[in-house]
Amino acid sequence: MKLLEELTQAWGVSGREKNVRAIIRREIRDYVDECYTDAMGNLIAYKKGTDSENSKKIMYTAHMDEIGFQVTHIEGDGRIKVYSVGWTWTSSIYNDKVIFQNGVIGVVGCDGPVEEAHNKAQALYIDIGCTSKEETMKYVQPGDYCGFIGKYYELQNDRISAKSLDDRVACYVLIEAIKKNQGQYPNDIYYVFTVQEEVGCRGSVVAAERIKPEIGVSVDVTPDHYYPCDLKGCNEVGKGVGVTFGNPSAMLDEYLVDEMVKTCEENEIDYQRDVMDRGGTDASSMNQAYYGTRVAGISIVDRYPHSQSSVISKHDVECAIELVDKYSAREFIFEEEW
Repeated sequence: MKLLEELTQAWGVSGREKNVRAIIRREIRDYVDECYTDAMGNLIAYKKGTDSENSKKIMYTAHMDEIGFQVTHIEGDGRIKVYSVGWTWTSSIYNDKVIFQNGVIGVVGCDGPVEEAHNKAQALYIDIGCTSKEETMKYVQPGDYCGFIGKYYELQNDRISAKSLDDRVACYVLIEAIKKNQGQYPNDIYYVFTVQEEVGCRGSVVAAERIKPEIGVSVDVTPDHYYPCDLKGCNEVGKGVGVTFGNPSAMLDEYLVDEMVKTCEENEIDYQRDVMDRGGTDASSMNQAYYGTRVAGISIVDRYPHSQSSVISKHDVECAIELVDKYSAREFIFEEEW
C-alpha cells in the first residue's frame, strides 16, 4: 500500500489540499472519462456507465483535507499561538511536533497544565526554536497553517498506523475502485475528492450542486469502540467495512442502506453495522444539496482518530474497495419508479 502511505504523508490541512489533489489526479487521470477541479478545489472524476434503463447518477465522496492549526499571532518571546482547524485533541498533540506548509518544524507546548486547557487550542503554543517575535517571523507568519506529523507504520495483524487516515484511506479506496471501473456499470459514477470537510463539509455541497446526483455515498472513517475510549458503540477495527446506519449529520436513506447490506451479503464482503453518535460526514451536505439527495455511507473503522497515530486494518480497506465496486454495479429502482 505504497500509495496509501504517500497519501497519508502528504501535507493538506483544510483549504490547502493541493498536494493531495496532485497525487490523486496523477493516479486516476488515465482511468476516467473526465477529471477536473472546481473553484472550491474539489477534484471531480467521472466514469460513464452503460446507459441502462434504470441508470442512476451516483456520487461518491472522500475528503482530501486533514485537521491542523492556523497561526493567530506570535508572542514577543517567539512562541507561536494558534487556533484549531477542524476538531483536534490538545492532549494528543501536546509535546509532539507539527509541520508548517513551508516545511518548518515546531514542538507544541501549553501555557499551563494541558489538563487545564480543556481541549482549547488557544492554550497551546508552537516552539520552532526562535527566541523573539522578529526571529520567528522570518519563518512563520500569522495566518500560516501547520499540520500533524505521523509517519506510516506497518503494525501486527495487518494493521496500519499513520496520520490523516481520516480521510486519506477513503481517497485510496476510491482510487482503487476507479481502477476497477471499466465502464461496465449500469450507473454513471462521479468520484469526488472533496475539500474542507473537517471545517463543515463545505466542498461536498458545492460538488453536489454541480453534479445533482440521484445517490450520494460518503466514504469516510468512523471511530473504533472496541478498545476503551470516549465513545460508545459497536465498531471494531478488522471486522470488515462499515455500512453506515446512523450518522448525526444525515439521516441515511433506508432503501440505499438495505441495498448496501444486500451487496455485502451477496458478494460475501465482511461488513459491520456502523452507528456513529457524534460527528458527521459529507453525506450531510449531499443530502441537503440542490432539491435533496438520497444518501448512504461507507466507512473504515479508525482507532485513535484525529491524531497523528490512527490505526486501521488492511482487511477493512480491501472490503471497502470491493463494496464501492459492487455497489456501483447495482441496479437501483426507487419507489416512485415501481
